[in-house]
Amino acid sequence: MKTKAAKKLKSSDRYVIIMAGGRGERFWPVSREKAPKQLLRLLGDTSFLQQAVHRVLPLVPIENILVITNAAQMPEVRKQLPKLPKDNVIAEPVGRDTCAAVTLGAALVGARSTTAVMAVLPADHVIPEEKKFQQVLSDSLDLASRGQVIVTIGIPPTEPATGYGYIKVGDPLPPPQGVKAYKSTFHRAEAFKEKPNYETALGYLQGGQYRWNAGMFIWSFVTVTQGLQAHQPEMHAACQRWFNAATAGPTKLARVLAKEYPEIKRISIDYALMEHAQNVVVADGTFEWDDLGAWPALARHLKADPEGNCAQADFLHVDAARNVVYDARTKAHRTPICVVGLRDSIIVQTDDATLVAHKSQSQKIRDLVKKLAADPRYAKLT
Repeated sequence: MKTKAAKKLKSSDRYVIIMAGGRGERFWPVSREKAPKQLLRLLGDTSFLQQAVHRVLPLVPIENILVITNAAQMPEVRKQLPKLPKDNVIAEPVGRDTCAAVTLGAALVGARSTTAVMAVLPADHVIPEEKKFQQVLSDSLDLASRGQVIVTIGIPPTEPATGYGYIKVGDPLPPPQGVKAYKSTFHRAEAFKEKPNYETALGYLQGGQYRWNAGMFIWSFVTVTQGLQAHQPEMHAACQRWFNAATAGPTKLARVLAKEYPEIKRISIDYALMEHAQNVVVADGTFEWDDLGAWPALARHLKADPEGNCAQADFLHVDAARNVVYDARTKAHRTPICVVGLRDSIIVQTDDATLVAHKSQSQKIRDLVKKLAADPRYAKLT
C-alpha cells in the first residue's frame, strides 16, 4: 500500500504546460489567427495540440495538464480539448514571448503545488514515436524532481539544419546517487548556440557534441523560480504576484494579467534563463521529431511520387518535380490541381485563398501575411 500511495503522490505532483499561443503564419493560408498551426489537422485526424495532450496523458493526470494560449484561440482550444478542465486553459492578454508564458505557467502550477515538477512543451511538434518520447520525458521529470537542475530535451541532429538553435553537450552524466540508471542519456549543457550558417551546422553535425534545441523544458517549481530570481528578477516578482492571484482564483488572475501583462518584457526563455543558468542538463531526445516549421517540411511526412512531388490533393502533373501540394478546401469545392513544368514549389488551396511559392522562399510567407493584414481588402484572410 505504501508503494502505491507513493506512486500516486508522485503522479499528482507532475504537471505539463503546453504552449499553444503561436500564430503559425508560415502555414498560411490554412493557418489563420484563430486557427494557427497547432489547431490544424495537417497530418491525420487530430490536431497537433490534441496529439500533444494525448502524448503526455500516460505520464500525468488530465487535471494536471495546462494549456497557455491567447483570447482569439481559446474557444477552439477548449472545443478541441473538451475533457480538459475549463480553468486549465489560460489566455495571455497579449503575446510577450516564451519567458512570460513560462513564468505564468510556473505561477499556475505553483498555486496548485509548490512541490511540483513540470514539463513545458510546444503544442505543434510532430513526434510519431510516442513511447520513446514518453520514456525520455518520464526520466527527465524524475531527474528534475530529485535535484535543482533544469532539464531540456535536445534532439540529436540528422542534418546540418540552419533553422534550429543548437546546444553543445558534455560527456554523459551518471544517475543521481542511489538512483537506478535511467534509460535516457543526460549530459551537462556546455553552451547554447544561435541558428548557424550551413558550414557551422555541418561542423555541429559531424562533431557529435551538439543537439537541436527543441524548446522542451523540465524543472521543479522551486528550481525555475530560483532561476528567475537569479537571472530575471522582474519576471520573478511577476511570478510571485501571479502565484498569489492564481491562488485567489481564475477571476482574480485574469484581472491581474490584463493589467500587468502588456508591460512585461518581451524576451524568450532561452535568452532570459537558459543561456545564463549553470545547472542545465540535456536529455537526448532519441525519438523521431519534427517541428514542422513551414510548408516544405510537410514533404517529410507525405508519400512522394516518383518525381518527388508530395501531395495531399487530387493532383495531376506533367514534368513537375519536388513540389508540395495541399488542398484544404471543403469537399464540395475540391477540383483537381494540375501542374505543368513546375519544380520545387508550394501550392496550397483553401476555399478563400491560393498560395503559390518557391520552397526556398517559404519563410517569407510571414511577410505576405503581414502585407495581407495591412490591406483592408484582405485583412479577413489573416
